[in-house]
Amino acid sequence: MTTTLITGANKGIGHETARQLIAAGHTVYIGARDAERGRRAAEELGARFVQLDVTDDASVEAAAQRIEADGGLDVLVNNAGIESRNADNSVPTARTVTADQMRNTFETNVFGVVRVLHAFLPLLERSAAPVVVNVSSGLASLTALSDPDHPAHFYPGIAYPTSKTAVNMLTVQFAKALPALRINSVEPGFTKTDLNGNTGTQTVEQGAEIIVRMAQIGPDGPTGGYFDVNGRLAW
Repeated sequence: MTTTLITGANKGIGHETARQLIAAGHTVYIGARDAERGRRAAEELGARFVQLDVTDDASVEAAAQRIEADGGLDVLVNNAGIESRNADNSVPTARTVTADQMRNTFETNVFGVVRVLHAFLPLLERSAAPVVVNVSSGLASLTALSDPDHPAHFYPGIAYPTSKTAVNMLTVQFAKALPALRINSVEPGFTKTDLNGNTGTQTVEQGAEIIVRMAQIGPDGPTGGYFDVNGRLAW
């Protein structure tokens, strides 16, 4: 039985990823900051709940100890993420973004990934087929955002794409350092969730597809890559 932890999984793409992986036979832990929402989601899906705030060392360490005591971990999905939005649902731009907004975004989207990876690495290294899926974004691609003909070029925000580009670099460097693990970044697509004020054009079922696919790769699967449902993406 494959045991999987998904951070930020009480709603949105994380919740749908949990549903699909449970259907595929995984034992899934729903990681969530809010205990009530997390337990409710876990009960609804037939998952296990673990309280986990990726911005808090003690919370992450406690979650790792709990999952270790339960038997270990095979797959880690770093899904928890935030995007700064103004009151009108617009994003802070180059002229308006603040250092505090950048710092807040990086605390969850980047430092949270490092914090969780370090805490769960000892468990993953005991697995016969350890996998890490870092949920990135198409907005992380320097190639796409610098191309005037690419649909992502229009996006004016700073904090979110910068943080996800950093996640891609974490994927590259951790994959090189930990060759026994399969570590990849994925782009779910522009999915309708609370993250973007429900303005996305895809369903959560569509958004979860590439995450679920990459969570199930074997020891001979790719590592250190950046993928969407159609294949590899340009960094």
